[in-house]
Amino acid sequence: MSFTAAPEVERVRRYVQNFDPALEPREYPESTETAVDAARVLGVELGQIAKSILFKCGERYGLFILAGDMRMDQKKVKELLGGGKTKVASPEEVEQVTGFKVGGVCPFALKTEIPVFLDRSMQRFAKIYTAAGSSRAVLPLTFVQLEAITGGRVIDVN
Repeated sequence: MSFTAAPEVERVRRYVQNFDPALEPREYPESTETAVDAARVLGVELGQIAKSILFKCGERYGLFILAGDMRMDQKKVKELLGGGKTKVASPEEVEQVTGFKVGGVCPFALKTEIPVFLDRSMQRFAKIYTAAGSSRAVLPLTFVQLEAITGGRVIDVN
């Protein structure tokens, strides 16, 4: 696999290597933009794909990292972010807050410091895959590594 000079993927690579030099984003010729696409390209279970969803609650944002086969309870989002009208952030807000475009949102190396929440159900897999800055890049890692790198709070999503 060859790596492009995509600045977002390079940002992820530099950031993650501060934690573990063995961690390396992988790029693919096919899209890994959705959890379904990524699972198909990688040949893994849908639940192994860690999807990143930015929620807005009032004026507060929170990044929720869920197993690809899970859904986030918006009442739980409201509770975790402190109340207010809850919605999924727009693509423009996602890029502004995270520094990544939808389909490539990495759960770390974020442009803005925001709370990160990790779906406990991902612990059932030895290896999970997060987006790594573009819609064609993923990062294989363990749940323990994801928790250490993000400093995220482990939650039950429903």
